[in-house]
Amino acid sequence: MCGRYLRRSDKQKLAEAFRTVNDLSGIVLPEWDYNVAPTTFQPVVRLDPEGERELVLMRWGLVPWFAKSAKDFGYNTINAKAETLSSSRMYQGPLERRRCLVPADGFYEWKVLETDPVAAGTAQGGLFGGSSDQAAAARGRRSKAVVEKQPYAFTLRSGEPFAFAGLWERWRDPAQNDAALETFTVITTEPNELTAQVHTRMPVILEPKDYGAWLLASKGERPPLELLRPFPAERMKAQKASRDVGNVRNNRPELISLEELEARNSS
Repeated sequence: MCGRYLRRSDKQKLAEAFRTVNDLSGIVLPEWDYNVAPTTFQPVVRLDPEGERELVLMRWGLVPWFAKSAKDFGYNTINAKAETLSSSRMYQGPLERRRCLVPADGFYEWKVLETDPVAAGTAQGGLFGGSSDQAAAARGRRSKAVVEKQPYAFTLRSGEPFAFAGLWERWRDPAQNDAALETFTVITTEPNELTAQVHTRMPVILEPKDYGAWLLASKGERPPLELLRPFPAERMKAQKASRDVGNVRNNRPELISLEELEARNSS
């Protein structure tokens, strides 16, 4: 799952990086956002009717065409599994006709930490091969144990902005005279060797050379599902992030580095 990501590129840098051609004057976008959260409006790159790339704002959390209300969707549709896109009623249409790039400079994942590791280990057979009675007792202790999570920030070693593979949809609100709402989802896949140490999924990061193939959706042609694969681990880096990232009201560069944040707080 990818539930938070970060962007430290302004709209002009994004336009240059992704070669968009549309007028940006009407796009109101903060210079950076180190805590991008679901249901907020974020920059997305897609093809315009002439086949040129354009940078637009969409709400994160796809609302499908058949939705009765936008309130029914949002947090539960921020991600879409690559393995089930073709068989999903919600994502089949966007996969065939509405693919997009979601610009980012990094993303966060949370690693579950057990505060009672002895109980957790014994409950699974134990570090020392405990008895069934010990395991049962440990399971009881584990159920009461406080579970903590440590966020990690994943970025590219190059420091360059990149793009998640995304899908977008245009939903019309029957209660608002069919006013259009454009939304998107980030596609996830199996983790690489680096992200697997923290989480069981990772967002699909596309190679720049594949941007064109992903965006170009031709009627009747098979979607390029082969692009939906884990990004090479050796080209990424991970670092402990501040737990403050769990609160969407916190938004500052220090969030991505726990060591940097602690250093600033102690100075």
